[in-house]
Amino acid sequence: MNVDSILQPFQRFGVHLGLARIKQLLARLGNPQEQVPIIHVAGTNGKGSVCAYLSSILTQAGYKVGRYTSPHLVDWMERICLNEQPISLEALQSLLLQVINAINPATETPTQFEVITAAAWLYFAQSQVDIAIVEVGLGGRLDATNVCLHPLVSVITSISREHWQQLGSTLAEIATEKAGIIKPGCPVVVGQLPIEAENVVRSRITELNCPAVWVEPATELLINGPRWATYKNIEYPLPLLGDIQLSNSALALTAIQILQQNGWKITTEAIARGMAKTRWLGRLQWVKYGDFSLLIDGAHNPAAARALRHYADTLESPITWVMGILSTKDHKEIFTALLRPKDRLHLVPVPDHSSADPIDLAILAQNICPNLASCQTYNDLFLALNAAKSDRLIILCGSLYLVGHFLNNFPAS
Repeated sequence: MNVDSILQPFQRFGVHLGLARIKQLLARLGNPQEQVPIIHVAGTNGKGSVCAYLSSILTQAGYKVGRYTSPHLVDWMERICLNEQPISLEALQSLLLQVINAINPATETPTQFEVITAAAWLYFAQSQVDIAIVEVGLGGRLDATNVCLHPLVSVITSISREHWQQLGSTLAEIATEKAGIIKPGCPVVVGQLPIEAENVVRSRITELNCPAVWVEPATELLINGPRWATYKNIEYPLPLLGDIQLSNSALALTAIQILQQNGWKITTEAIARGMAKTRWLGRLQWVKYGDFSLLIDGAHNPAAARALRHYADTLESPITWVMGILSTKDHKEIFTALLRPKDRLHLVPVPDHSSADPIDLAILAQNICPNLASCQTYNDLFLALNAAKSDRLIILCGSLYLVGHFLNNFPAS
């Protein structure tokens, strides 16, 4: 029985925020989350990169490190890692069955995300990890990961407008949800936020009497060869692309410094090795597709799209975009961020998800950027990629699920 079929019965419960179901389920499993020291990471963008840096550094420092992230790009095992290695299929199947057997049939059925989250807590507790890096699934306050009373550090990476259907339409409302991971007296690390969001987070930090660090981006070192950066007198390699990683790496290093201040043994060498070894699939990643290189990136919300465009502008070439976007996303703002005159645009559906119609997207894109060199629709990603083969720069983006579909069929090389 594969993981999809084990989890399928819970899919119909969709996104259903709230902590009652997960707390009840974890209690029936013996509250494994209470046995796991965590760093909890929320934010609109940058969560995954920060988790990847933290997990890699702490692994290099010799600790037993769990990491829980979402969504997965290729398979469910990606979401739950131990020292950078995904959980085995057999272990995940066994854990999911333990979780499902613990569900009280007399109570409301948990969601799919709650079931896999419970499996992660159980795995980390059974593995007796020294620390787990836990990424919020959606929002924060009512997210199924928000069940630890004393995180070692809470990190808020960034806040911009996404998932407004569940989190609220203003930045202040969204910030209130993200700030829900902050716990009384526990250290908080915060990235650069819009002022409306910053005010909400500052107020919450003050109310709960938390020590807090507001993080400025690291500085890139101008040297030949691989990219290096410096932050608070620590110099380190920066393998993930894009200027946004100057902020994300600084957030991770600030969390590491808080651990150091609390007695964790993490050397400067472990930090440099951990940074050098950090990998994060599907975010500003160059891959080979047949005989040409392709840049892949989620860019599934306006802020991520702006970060992608900022990187694309350094490549000094008109771009051929191959894009699919979910129906729930802010299509207008994503196109505004990405498209420039003379770019080409190939639009495709996102398979197996609630996809925006490529024809509707094409009309919108041409209204936003009337001087595109071309704008075409395809009913399949690989038809679009094959049509895009040319001497131009090709970027596949718009949805992490679309990137995952690509990687599933063409594992990154």
